[in-house]
Amino acid sequence: MAWLHEEEDVGDEEIIEKKEGERPEPAEREEELTGGGPGPEAELADLKNKYVRLYADFENYKKRMQKDKEEVVKYCTESILYEILPVIDNLEMALGHASDDVSEGLVKGVQITLREFQRVVEKFGLIPIEAFGKPFDPSVHHAMSQVVRPDVDDRMVVEEYRKGYMLGGKVLRPSLVAVSKRPGEGMEIEINTQSEEEE
Repeated sequence: MAWLHEEEDVGDEEIIEKKEGERPEPAEREEELTGGGPGPEAELADLKNKYVRLYADFENYKKRMQKDKEEVVKYCTESILYEILPVIDNLEMALGHASDDVSEGLVKGVQITLREFQRVVEKFGLIPIEAFGKPFDPSVHHAMSQVVRPDVDDRMVVEEYRKGYMLGGKVLRPSLVAVSKRPGEGMEIEINTQSEEEE
């Protein structure tokens, strides 16, 4: 039991020394209150830095979501417009093959229907690709054949088999075309022999 009294005495001496000594310095007192960690100014700066970073991340997230939403709205009609294209093709072919035997009223009806279809799809951003008489551009044209034509510049579209369309700056369906070549020159353009359904 003697050893218990000795420890108590040591504790009493430490308390007495602190009571008899001078008051602790303000820096020491702040360190005692904060537990020796960073001061309130440092904590505030750290929290402010975290807030600024979180706010910037949230703003970037909002911008990314807005961009994604705009793209979804822009291209949400893509599949239905792609399915409508054969209807427009058929109406154009019907007008191209109309003969004198067909009644004028029927031809006018098909013309009106075609114009209305074209007006509606243009409202959704579907734009026909101009091909005939233009230089061959593999990004919007698929060459189906090459035609020797001395009267036309080389690599010009001389015939359009099927009209191509763009939707919002993106090729929805390329134009199927015949491309000119000068007499005596070799084949320079890769001809697309696959149909669109096989691809």
